[in-house]
Amino acid sequence: MKLPHLSLAIAATLLAGCTVGPNYQRASVPASAEWTTPEPWRPAAPRDAIPKGEWWKVFQDEDLNVLEAECVAANQTLLGAAARYEQARAVTLLSLSQLYPQLSVAPQAERQRISGNRPPNGSTPVGGPFTQNVFMIPFTVGYEVDLFGRRRRAIEGSEAAVQAAAADLENARLVVTAEPAADYYTLRRLDSELSILRRTVTSFERGLQLVQARHEGGIASGLDVAQEETLLEGTRAQVALLQQQRDSFEYSIALLVGKPAPEFHLSPKELAAEPPPLNIGFPSDLLERRPDVAAAERRMAEANAQIGVARSAYFPSLDLFGNGGWQSAGILQLFNAASTLWAAGANLGQTIFSGGARRAQVQFAKSGYDAAVADYREAVLSSFSEVESGLSGLIRLETARVSQQRSIAAARRALDLANDRYVGGLVSYLDVVSAQQTLLAAEREDVQIQGERLVTSVQLVKALGGGWDASSLAGARIKPSVRTAFAP
Repeated sequence: MKLPHLSLAIAATLLAGCTVGPNYQRASVPASAEWTTPEPWRPAAPRDAIPKGEWWKVFQDEDLNVLEAECVAANQTLLGAAARYEQARAVTLLSLSQLYPQLSVAPQAERQRISGNRPPNGSTPVGGPFTQNVFMIPFTVGYEVDLFGRRRRAIEGSEAAVQAAAADLENARLVVTAEPAADYYTLRRLDSELSILRRTVTSFERGLQLVQARHEGGIASGLDVAQEETLLEGTRAQVALLQQQRDSFEYSIALLVGKPAPEFHLSPKELAAEPPPLNIGFPSDLLERRPDVAAAERRMAEANAQIGVARSAYFPSLDLFGNGGWQSAGILQLFNAASTLWAAGANLGQTIFSGGARRAQVQFAKSGYDAAVADYREAVLSSFSEVESGLSGLIRLETARVSQQRSIAAARRALDLANDRYVGGLVSYLDVVSAQQTLLAAEREDVQIQGERLVTSVQLVKALGGGWDASSLAGARIKPSVRTAFAP
């Protein structure tokens, strides 16, 4: 090989390996070393891991498992997210197609009549009209050499985009499945409250019979009867109002699982579950466990790649082309050597002046990257806040529940004493009514706290990512291959 040719080959090799634009590095975010949760609460025994994909199974509730399976199968939001993921995969495949030469062929058969009054062609005399056949099989080949990495940066951005779409799909699944779980435990809390109210109504009915009998015997006053009737009817009204709330949550769950509301029913069942123990890990773990954070990070990588794509406009482009084929007036001579035609060449292009368009494109890409960094940091800070809120909420609710159970015990003792003192003629029936109302309120508050604990646990599992891990995004990468290129 001659020296000039060798120099050109080396230069071409060096240029082919050049990639403009910044290499991607994940932006830094402020993160604490550990959560601020009080240490005595944190050790859980056992410290169960959240089941991957089916996080709701950590609650060990078969009714909830059935609802979640129906939700995943029928929810339209998930179907839309899955379709957007497939769109992102198609865009990536479109970018990968630019790695290969583009080949096209356009066979042609034509019969034409040439005019006898056509203008002369140089010194060739014009003859009479004639008719001829033209048969042609032309093909063209084109390829843009990726001198400065524009195509490589575009593919890098497309791969980041498809991974972001995969993370969006997982986040949609997490959000969609968290909603029926929260509604389910709220509905079960209402079932428990209704059970308490119905038992209380039965107790008040017996109390009213007792007071009416004492009134008929001249021992109790009409005021005692009226007070007990007021309490009884007020409790019945609360039953109706709570039943209306329960119906609303049941209809909401029906919508989430894709069933008509009149055909969907959940049998009443008192709340008996306890929040599951969770391994919360460290704040830095959230960067890999939250699909929304992972999606924001991948969009940051996509935006970084777009800077390289924009900067490549400052450098020349090299297009290689070729065309050829066979042309003949007779179909039997079409593939003869004399019918062969071809051409090959290269175009080297460079924009000299663009009126600031290239500079604006680079600035646009940089601003897009800055926005993606801000969104990423916002997503991380939001995730920290949600986990802290869930942990703090569970701690406060646990403390409140212990106090509330002591309150219920005290209210029951107070009611027993009030009944005994009323029967003994030491107090009015108003004291008994007040004690009954206090006990009812205390029991309902205890159930509400328990229901809120379970809803907060659902929110905490959601804040922790539902057992998802960013390592699964590696499977969303689409590697270029000859098989993919030649697939029909």
